Amino acid sequence: MQKQVVDALMRPDAYDEETGQIEAIQTHISYVFLTRNFVYKVKKAVNLGFLDFTTLEKRRFYCEKELELNRRLCGDMYIEVVPINRSNAIKIKGEGETVEYAVKMKRMPPEKMMNKLLEENKVDSTLIDKIAKVIADFHSKAETNSRISRFGSLATIETNWKENFEQTHEFVGKTISMNSFKLIHRKIDDFMKRNTCLFEKRVAEGRVRDCHGDIHSGNIFVTDRIYIFDAIEFNERFRYSDVASDVAFLAMVFYPEIGLHFEVSEVYCCRG
Repeated sequence: MQKQVVDALMRPDAYDEETGQIEAIQTHISYVFLTRNFVYKVKKAVNLGFLDFTTLEKRRFYCEKELELNRRLCGDMYIEVVPINRSNAIKIKGEGETVEYAVKMKRMPPEKMMNKLLEENKVDSTLIDKIAKVIADFHSKAETNSRISRFGSLATIETNWKENFEQTHEFVGKTISMNSFKLIHRKIDDFMKRNTCLFEKRVAEGRVRDCHGDIHSGNIFVTDRIYIFDAIEFNERFRYSDVASDVAFLAMVFYPEIGLHFEVSEVYCCRG
């Protein structure tokens, strides 16, 4: 059924708008369809261990969760969850049985994505200040409670890392050397053993919150405002985290530009 939906969404008559040329992009978990003014994101019916989209009901639930979470930082970019129906034909908001769901978003100019701006050397300290303020303000208001705080415990962090190493081991010798793999594993284990009290302190101070979970330059548009999109909706363990983890994920992209690396870290720390 998903193949039929994908085929249908490549045709203009599946939409209730003037589509212009339709472009399709695949990620490992989504089919993304770009029309002239909008973007439609359909979740793949896959179970990858850390996410499970295998039933229509689960895909509907996570579409709605994606909409809810991303409106925190994107507002008008995330529009609605739309049903995809089948009668004589497959159509968005059509007649007949609902066979799929999609998240409908406003299409943003691709040249305004932050990773493109980095390539063109258009990211300066002023922009970093603005992004840091947006993230710091977001974190200061993000929900936290006793249940969310438990996700910042050392036991949960260890579970996340164990899963990460187990799921990436098959790529040793392909995308990472065994020496590098073992070095990373050892450094992380050593850090957790040496910093038990630090993890406890961060939890006690309320630093574990309902964060974004995937802030990187490919998930930021810089237009008339800062849009930080594509928050993780499918796994609470990845999103309920220390705010320092959320910002560190973005700070990593500035490593080649040491000045900017320290800018984003210092501005964030000053604000929150």
